[in-house]
Amino acid sequence: MYKPDITPNFEERSHLALEKISDHVLIPKHEIVPEESINEVLERFGVSREQLPQISRTDPVLEDIGAKRGDIIRISRGSLTAGKTVFFRIVE
Repeated sequence: MYKPDITPNFEERSHLALEKISDHVLIPKHEIVPEESINEVLERFGVSREQLPQISRTDPVLEDIGAKRGDIIRISRGSLTAGKTVFFRIVE
């Protein structure tokens, strides 16, 4: 019985690789909240830094944008029902 070779050939597919994971169409926009805007964000939602949900500092997108531990990240994603949704995370 014939069995096709489905082993990926990296050399043939390397042109398909993204330079940055954040360039992928399915990855929402991530950006570091500027230091001068952090208090405004925390007050708006009535939370402290410790109460924000966490995001791993090893997340590939955070490596792309140069985030470090303690940074607050704004994640903006499109939504069919809400138009645009914004989430905030703190880098663990």
